[in-house]
Amino acid sequence: MPSKKALVRRPSPRLAEGLVTHVQREKVDVDLALEQWEAYTQALRTHGWETVEVEPADDCPDSVFVEDAVVMYKNVALIARPGADSRRGETEGVEEAVAQLGCSVNWIWEPGTLDGGDILKVDDTIYVGRSGRTNSAAIQQLRAVFEPLGARVVAVPVTRVLHLKSAVTALPDGTVIGHVPHVDKPALFPRFLPVPEESGAHVVLLGGDKLLMADSAPKTAELLADLGHEPVLVDIGEFEKLEGCVTCLSVRLRGLYV
Repeated sequence: MPSKKALVRRPSPRLAEGLVTHVQREKVDVDLALEQWEAYTQALRTHGWETVEVEPADDCPDSVFVEDAVVMYKNVALIARPGADSRRGETEGVEEAVAQLGCSVNWIWEPGTLDGGDILKVDDTIYVGRSGRTNSAAIQQLRAVFEPLGARVVAVPVTRVLHLKSAVTALPDGTVIGHVPHVDKPALFPRFLPVPEESGAHVVLLGGDKLLMADSAPKTAELLADLGHEPVLVDIGEFEKLEGCVTCLSVRLRGLYV
């Protein structure tokens, strides 16, 4: 039976200082962001997920984007080495959390850099974005860790957005969805469904037909509902100002021994 634990991390009081790369900086309301984060974590719990809070990293403005610190495959955790120096301090608390959950722990080593947001898993295929944050040395290390466990690692170029999962995620049947202007090569995915909004490209699979997604993509929600899915909408507007999306705010641990 799949496990349903989700790592989450409380926003830093310095959240407003978070990095922005592909968007104009906007003022972030930290108090509102905390309210949105609490609603996001509550949505996970409402749909059967146990949230596990990683120790806060208040000195790291981007630490709420916990997905970037680790990649999970089955019960194996690969601790990332963030592509931005200012984010390197985020991994320690995440490493402690996954170790306490009984994961086998591996690491990305210098000169490799990898952000977890560049990883999209579809069954046993692991797509890894070669982005501004993830380099080829890290992709080789990722292959060395996960291919012996049965994964197929496919590297894809990412030049138009921050991370691979800023551009694409996948539906429960494995269809990859994305906003075409942000996807370098849609043809790399065996089944690709274009969506009409940027934030519509981001879904978290809650189980069954339920998809956690941002309320900033109403047209995409309507499209996916029409295809038989059940969108669960949350407001993450303050995190979207920092290039964040619904996937970044948690790490879903589905392959633990339970």
